[in-house]
Amino acid sequence: MPTITIAIDPTSEEKKKQLVETLTSEASKITGYPPAFFYVYIQEYPVENIGVGGKTVKEIKNQK
Repeated sequence: MPTITIAIDPTSEEKKKQLVETLTSEASKITGYPPAFFYVYIQEYPVENIGVGGKTVKEIKNQK
């Protein structure tokens, strides 16, 4: 079974649903595997636990 894992900051249930549907659909189109074959895992990390460019995502979001 193909597996898709995405790691993101906490997000809404609606956005998770959209991610699962869209990632599954696109991966199915690309690979030719039926959508029912795909597992999608969403890993959520607090924004202070994700770093990009030497800053945490929390710091980056606070700059906006």
